[in-house]
Amino acid sequence: MEVILASTSATRQSMLRSAGVMATAVASDIDEAPIKQSFRDAGQSAAAAAMALAREKALAVSARHPDQLVIGADQILDCEGRWFDKPADASAAAEHLRKLSGRVHQLETAIVCAAGGACIWAHSEAPRLKMRPLSDAFIAAHIRSEGDRILYSVGAYRLEGPGIQLFERIDGDFFAILGLPLLHLLSFLRQFGVLPS
Repeated sequence: MEVILASTSATRQSMLRSAGVMATAVASDIDEAPIKQSFRDAGQSAAAAAMALAREKALAVSARHPDQLVIGADQILDCEGRWFDKPADASAAAEHLRKLSGRVHQLETAIVCAAGGACIWAHSEAPRLKMRPLSDAFIAAHIRSEGDRILYSVGAYRLEGPGIQLFERIDGDFFAILGLPLLHLLSFLRQFGVLPS
């Protein structure tokens, strides 16, 4: 059985490849905004919304590739009840960092595997990160050095790069912070027979 990643995230693709999982990336093409809004309107948690989005992505791609194992994943940054989306541009990234500066936020990270158009496994993690207080000068320099790469992260940082300098403390799985709870996924892939045990 081939593996499909229902995402075009370069970071998630790289993590799977580095772990020896050859997965084809296929965009789910779901509209995330109304799903997130419906959860916000219903007073649901960011964790529940992330799981719903991961499920919808996996199921959408599984419907088109029913004979493959499809991995869907999603991540929502929650800082004191405020949900953050990926910044649209450098100005929005700077605003993200100003709002996260000196605060603790959670990365609600969900993963779902689907086969034959049905969900067969799901897992979630919620790493907590404490960002140190950041000066406007540091934020501007950080954004200049990172360029467009920070636009692909909900927090406007790359923990696997210079973004590590933003933090005082990190509690939780490093891979989940990057967007894919890799150890749990690899365990499932071994149990499912995709990887050797």
